[in-house]
Amino acid sequence: MAEQSLRDVRIDKRTLLEKEGVQVHPDRFERTHTIAETMKATDGTKVRTAGRIGQLRKFGKLTFATLQDLDGHIQLALIRGETPNYELFGKAVDRWDFLGVEGEMYHTDKGELTIRVRDWTFLGKTLQPPPNKYQGVKDTETNWRKRYLDLVSNEETRQRFRVRVNAVNAIRDYLNRNRFTEVETPILNTQQSGALARPFFTHHNALDLDLVLRIAPETYLKRLVVGGYDRVYEFARCFRNEGLGASYLQEFTMLEYYAAYWNYEDNMTFTEGLLRHAIQEAVGTLQIERGGRTIDFAQSWPRLRLRDVILEHSGIDIDAHHDADSLRKAIFEKKVELEHPDAGRGSLIDQLYKRTARLTLIQPTFIVGHPVDLSPLARRNDTNPDAVDRFQLVVDTWEVINAYSELVDPLDQRRRFEEQAELRAKGDEEAMPADEDYLTAMEFGMPPISGWGMGIDRFVALITEAPNLRDVVWFPLMRPEGEEGAEAQRLTGSKENEAE
Repeated sequence: MAEQSLRDVRIDKRTLLEKEGVQVHPDRFERTHTIAETMKATDGTKVRTAGRIGQLRKFGKLTFATLQDLDGHIQLALIRGETPNYELFGKAVDRWDFLGVEGEMYHTDKGELTIRVRDWTFLGKTLQPPPNKYQGVKDTETNWRKRYLDLVSNEETRQRFRVRVNAVNAIRDYLNRNRFTEVETPILNTQQSGALARPFFTHHNALDLDLVLRIAPETYLKRLVVGGYDRVYEFARCFRNEGLGASYLQEFTMLEYYAAYWNYEDNMTFTEGLLRHAIQEAVGTLQIERGGRTIDFAQSWPRLRLRDVILEHSGIDIDAHHDADSLRKAIFEKKVELEHPDAGRGSLIDQLYKRTARLTLIQPTFIVGHPVDLSPLARRNDTNPDAVDRFQLVVDTWEVINAYSELVDPLDQRRRFEEQAELRAKGDEEAMPADEDYLTAMEFGMPPISGWGMGIDRFVALITEAPNLRDVVWFPLMRPEGEEGAEAQRLTGSKENEAE
């Protein structure tokens, strides 16, 4: 039977309910128990609960069904002569309809906990036929486009989003208990700031002003430190108009925090505690399975210099190449392919690292000792002025965290903005323009600061073994259906075009 005719059948059943005086979409239903609570109830407990009809099995005088929501399902038993409107239920109720039931708990002869239905209330008719009851929705692109079908059909998806919610709650709780204050900063900015990335542009009609969407909340959070907040954080929606890949999205959720009076080594120690707490609370273990490998967050996290890991895995000593031309020549000689070969020295180092050394980092690892031209907002190292006090946390080849001892010297910051402006004038679109308002804020005085940014989507994908960040985002951006072939074929599996 064609899909449209199946919809027509359901509309006919809706009409039947209305003729029988049933309110097809009532305004409320009072529950005594959620489905999760019924799953823990003892025999004889009287319950009123509600959810979607999952499975339906009719045996003449007896009908078994399941009632489900995001937290699980419970079996229903409806009995002719005992359950009111038994025949109407059989004629008019379909899978995925919403139902409220009242009855008492018992165990069937097969030992399954069940609600013996004494009354039922119709709560909503589903007109579209649901996916196959055994297979659910298995098509990746359909799951991304129609997340509501994915959530109802697939327990694996429901579990991923439970982990996401639990991880965010655990992080927020840990930060709050350590005297951090949650804040909100602007999404619409007058210029790009806070990270080396290509922005999205928009226009403010009322002010007739061209704006960029936030790349990162960093400089505004630091303004709040100037204003007196010792420790601040934000779960910020950020936007970077860059390449596609399994571990990268153009619109994503970033957690950033900053703590006054810390350096980057204090921050590394705190980071281990924070992430171990979040992982343990979200998934119940510190050993995560990914691609047949065990990622052990309980073991110590080594701290390796960027120069050393690049040298080990590419044969290039970045400290021996003090300008972009020299480094570019060495990279070409090693036949390492770059996405932006004409970029400045900092970007060349970053691309070289991503193409070689980072692909080998599986267990949680801190990378330190980054060159200053790769980190325009970081503090120079006291013993090596060509390097900055920065660390990155890499897990299973993914950059999870980027952190600094922050640059708080306004004169040094101005010089670095000027260097970035020169790179931008030469065509480096990711180079950062000078932010005069931020420089003014800095000149009112900053204490020592350390902080970091972490992509929440990437973190959740990491600890749930999701193959693509779109699997842990409720509604990822997609091309309109039918344009240029299947979206999933272009967006699954590949890390070739990812950008940080």
